[in-house]
Amino acid sequence: MANVFAITNQKGGVGKTTTCVNLAASLVATRRKVLLIDLDPQGNATMGSGVDKHSCEYSVCDLLLGEAELDQVRVKANPAGYDLLPANSDLTTAEVQLLQLDGAHFRLKKVLSDLKDSYDYILIDCPPSLNMLTVNALTASDGVIIPVQCEYYALEGLSSLTETIQHIQETVNPDLSIEGLLRTMYDPRNSLTRDVSQQLIEHFGDKVYGTVIPRNVRLAEAPSHGMPVLMYDGKSKGSLAYLALASELVRKSGQAA
Repeated sequence: MANVFAITNQKGGVGKTTTCVNLAASLVATRRKVLLIDLDPQGNATMGSGVDKHSCEYSVCDLLLGEAELDQVRVKANPAGYDLLPANSDLTTAEVQLLQLDGAHFRLKKVLSDLKDSYDYILIDCPPSLNMLTVNALTASDGVIIPVQCEYYALEGLSSLTETIQHIQETVNPDLSIEGLLRTMYDPRNSLTRDVSQQLIEHFGDKVYGTVIPRNVRLAEAPSHGMPVLMYDGKSKGSLAYLALASELVRKSGQAA
């Protein structure tokens, strides 16, 4: 049975998509079966996985609206080795259309009900806003992974997100929890980075991953080549950090073997 994690932060530019793509590839490297769901209309996780969002005949939008079957949408992200439900700009209209359907909040959860036995991990890349797509992701997930850049407004944004998670718990998904907070773009030489990191630990305790993701040129370059950093430069600091995160996640989620 798959662990389903939504990777989200209502604040943009925190490394959300970078984390989704590179964590997926790193989990595959630990011999886990992984599905990545791109739920962001920008389609960055799709492109970063080496799949051209413009050439997709079907996307996750068609799946949510019941206009395509799973096997028509699902593609293999090579050379990383995980499966992908791609996204493109079609998703921008999906929210309005979803509101007209019965059980709008549960469309993604219904899709995943037939998939959870086929994977060890399902990762969902959410849009950087609270909309019907994000609600679908949170409703379908067991936990939330929150990438956080250690900067001045980080804690302010987290307050809003934790309120959203609590609301989802109280209304449609009582089993939802915060799986972990991931410190991204981490520069230990910066005093603000160290201060905010300490505040996160004080507020969230062991929910903060021990692994930190450093600022790394290779990590920033990899998406333009349509591949995770593990395939682009497996010896880079960014690659090693995401491999460490994958190992930490496997241990925390009880799938270590």
